[in-house]
Amino acid sequence: MSAPTAAGAATDPDGAVGALPLPPVRFGTDGVRGRANEDLTPEVALALGRALVTVLHEVGEKRPSILVGRDPRWSGDMLEAAMIAGITSAGGDAVSVGVLPTPGVAYLTARSTAGAGVMLSASHNPVGDNGIKFFGPDGFKLSDDEEARIAELYAAGSPRRPVSTRIGRRLADPAAVARYVEHLASSVDVDLVGLRLVVDGANGAASSVAPQVYRQLGAEVVTVHCAPDGANINDRCGSTHPEVVRQAVLTEGGDVGIAHDGDADRLVAVSHRGEIVDGDALLAILARQAHLQGRLVDGTVVTTVMTNLGFHRAMRGLGIDVLTTPVGDRYVLETMRERGLNLGGEQSGHLIDLDHATTGDGVLAALRVLEVVRSTGATLSELAGVMERLPQVLVNVDGVDRDALATSTTVADAVAAAEARLGDDGRVLVRPSGTEPLVRVMVEAPEQTLADEVAAAVAAAVRTDCGVGR
Repeated sequence: MSAPTAAGAATDPDGAVGALPLPPVRFGTDGVRGRANEDLTPEVALALGRALVTVLHEVGEKRPSILVGRDPRWSGDMLEAAMIAGITSAGGDAVSVGVLPTPGVAYLTARSTAGAGVMLSASHNPVGDNGIKFFGPDGFKLSDDEEARIAELYAAGSPRRPVSTRIGRRLADPAAVARYVEHLASSVDVDLVGLRLVVDGANGAASSVAPQVYRQLGAEVVTVHCAPDGANINDRCGSTHPEVVRQAVLTEGGDVGIAHDGDADRLVAVSHRGEIVDGDALLAILARQAHLQGRLVDGTVVTTVMTNLGFHRAMRGLGIDVLTTPVGDRYVLETMRERGLNLGGEQSGHLIDLDHATTGDGVLAALRVLEVVRSTGATLSELAGVMERLPQVLVNVDGVDRDALATSTTVADAVAAAEARLGDDGRVLVRPSGTEPLVRVMVEAPEQTLADEVAAAVAAAVRTDCGVGR
């Protein structure tokens, strides 16, 4: 999403004051995201809210109801107010569900008469960022075509300006959190009595919900980073910093460590031994168990190109087929829905269980994993042995032009040389981030030293040929 080139108001020669044009919006793999109050401004949120209501009017919703939730970062108050103003000014009713995980908003939207749901969150990004995610009435993220229509109306300026009692209202749903908690608790058949869990809520949207659910099912819960103050979300904690919950597990004598991100659609776990169990291993555990129980539809699991080669080898050994998509949980979900499959996920910890959710749900995924721990009597450490991970290196190259990557022959040559060096025992993946201004270089190899060397060489080529101002 690009920032406006100027700030303030424009003045014509006669002294009349008018608003500057809105900056263009870009829907990435997870909605619209940007720097709060810089490129993701209240004006942008208001205009997107108006555009969303207009889209719903186009499909026959005369007075649509739209659920609005957010994570606890400071800018959430500002953007929520603007989004609600946009919705109501276009004739829609905005139902505020307050601070709630992204999958909670998706679930509640699907279980209500709402025409859509909106989540204000930048997920795992720093506190200065924020984002806007849209869900349809079925709880699934909007399609590319639907997002394109919203962007089109946003750019054109929604013409809908009802007056009098046709203006929408802001409503509140104080029982929303309780209904989501009950949904999570009833989605699994597991007794967690006797399990000591260490939970890192990333000072985010699950800081209250996650410990509440785990305790309701009988677990003893030790919380870390579950005290959001608006400024500390994702601040050296949560699923992007699993070393934090790892240390807490070892210090507190936990049986399992659970780390969520700012909006709780991710899960990274830690064993009692301090072993970090990422999305690949967690998905392997869930796939194996579902396959053994005959619940894995078509014996197939869906994941992305970032998934470790060790996962693919493990699934082959279990007789499970793997479908691979581009990076982004929306692509995993699209493939699952197209093929009628029920399990998929990403290395980052987005784990999707379509039997009980319409999007990645970190708390639900944790409950599913704990269900396997209890039903098998195995520790998380033992379960994670289902796959043997190849050394993997991920380098985030910033300060570069992401768009230059597609036409860079220098980078293409570097990748070809790396692939020749690795042969069939490794792989190289270079891609622009879908949510951040970065190019990501991923290398897998039989040995860590080799992976490090190859990744450094390819990253250097990216910096040389795609650097801004090159």
